[in-house]
Amino acid sequence: MAKDAQIPLSYCGDQVRQFDHDRYLTCLFAPSEVREDLFALYAFNHEIAKVAEIVTEPMAGQIRIQWWREGLDDLYAGAPRRHQVAAPLASAVARHGLSRAYFDRLLDARERDLDDEPPETLDDLAGYAAETSATLVQLALEILGAGDAVSREVGEDVGIAWALTGLARAVPFHARQRRMMLPGSLVWKHGLDPHDVFELRAPTEAKPVVEAVAQQAWHHLNRARRRRHEVPKAAIPALLPATLARRYLRVLAKAEHDPFDGRVQRVQPNRPLRLAWAAARGTF
Repeated sequence: MAKDAQIPLSYCGDQVRQFDHDRYLTCLFAPSEVREDLFALYAFNHEIAKVAEIVTEPMAGQIRIQWWREGLDDLYAGAPRRHQVAAPLASAVARHGLSRAYFDRLLDARERDLDDEPPETLDDLAGYAAETSATLVQLALEILGAGDAVSREVGEDVGIAWALTGLARAVPFHARQRRMMLPGSLVWKHGLDPHDVFELRAPTEAKPVVEAVAQQAWHHLNRARRRRHEVPKAAIPALLPATLARRYLRVLAKAEHDPFDGRVQRVQPNRPLRLAWAAARGTF
């Protein structure tokens, strides 16, 4: 694997490196002939995931999501729009026969992001993680030619775990947007005042809620890991986020599950080495 600065990047590659650096690192362990297709997929995911973060009115977000729905119609009809992400994504779809249903599932989930209501239960949050992150893993597996049943099942668990880990760590980020992505039932159970979160007061009541989310992430990681010897080597680049999720969850535990602790938000060192070691062993 080459260092970042030594790799000439396409527009999509540069977007992923800037805004989804962990996934960017996993792409470096994919075969070179499919790397650009993964970049296109992850850049598309960034385009739709950021909608809820950048719009001030739900209608504006719906218009952006609808643009992509219609863009996918054109793309699958063989006439992709002139767009720096749509064009390379069209090439990836054509080369690998990517499932349109997965793209629709992603867009549906991101459209629901425009609703500020938090998930009601931990199961609802895990369902959201499945619709977003796990769906993205399924598409990555298709690009990698690893569409077997075991890879799909393990990919579902890895995708859910990765999203839950990210959501647990992202409490301050969402708070700055005055968004709450923690389960409402747990927020109520532990007496967490959302206003304390929004004001970045680092309330101690957030810790047991975040811990519950982290435990759910561990459940999916452990279930995926038990099947690691059944997964074909081709699937590994799509599953490598599990390696980083375990590290992030351990740091979160050391911080007593306080998402406002500086250690939780700090970029973790040696991520490329951790991924290289996992990839060399054919595991995640």
